Amino acid sequence: MPSPDHALQRGPRGGFAAGETVITREGLPPAGAPDMMMDFSIVHLRGGETRAEAHAKESAWVLLRGEADVTFAGSRATVMRGSLFDEPPTALHVCAATPIELRAAAAGAEFAVVRTTNDRRFTPRLFTPADLQPEYRGAGLVQNAALRNVRAIFDLTTRPESNLVLGEVVNFPGRWSSYPPHHHDQPEIYFYRFTQPDGYGHAELGDDVVKVRANDTVSIRPGLDHAQVSAPGYGMYYLWMIRHLPGNPYTGFTFSPAHQWTLDPAQQGWRPKDLPPGLA
Repeated sequence: MPSPDHALQRGPRGGFAAGETVITREGLPPAGAPDMMMDFSIVHLRGGETRAEAHAKESAWVLLRGEADVTFAGSRATVMRGSLFDEPPTALHVCAATPIELRAAAAGAEFAVVRTTNDRRFTPRLFTPADLQPEYRGAGLVQNAALRNVRAIFDLTTRPESNLVLGEVVNFPGRWSSYPPHHHDQPEIYFYRFTQPDGYGHAELGDDVVKVRANDTVSIRPGLDHAQVSAPGYGMYYLWMIRHLPGNPYTGFTFSPAHQWTLDPAQQGWRPKDLPPGLA
């Protein structure tokens, strides 16, 4: 079994350099790590810089920050994002060999790019904040300790020809997400950011725990229970990417039986009895 160190890839604390930084490669995992069956990279475009391609793999470009003009399939749009935490995502999703062009505005732009092998054809689509509704999971459960904002960008229902499922989570300070711990047969990748430079959280990978900071990436093996928690005071963001398996697409997850009781609103868990008035 790979160690938790193999599952965690540290990112640059000061941010990514201009150009493309490759983090994972489909079919070429780091030594001792599982194959996530996805390419994942960060593309940092400087002001006025253009990136044009017609990649051989299905690709999804998620805007992390900045502003850019995006051209694809005869369409053009200006996309912008000032905050991962307060603004829903914008994502361009295209099938293999689709010509696209991205031109950064004066302040530059940064994208997370996920790719995978897929021979199927489908219509390119730009997902905008107006297309996506937040889902506040965990409300009313275990004293709201796992309340979080889940932003599903696309899945098997909305993009059935895709080999990917893509979304974001905004993990509130001091609270949990991906909770109760759960697992699924398909490989998954998490990429993290925090509201402050010193922010951090912890990622559970089965019985192992790794400390995550801004720009870190965690690879989650198929079948492994996982959950996340952010340190108090720090909002935690992560982009999540799942790869469908041949004949076994991702349609949901299985909760850890030991902790499934936390999904019952009637069972809020232990509450201390000796707190001062107003704190209980």
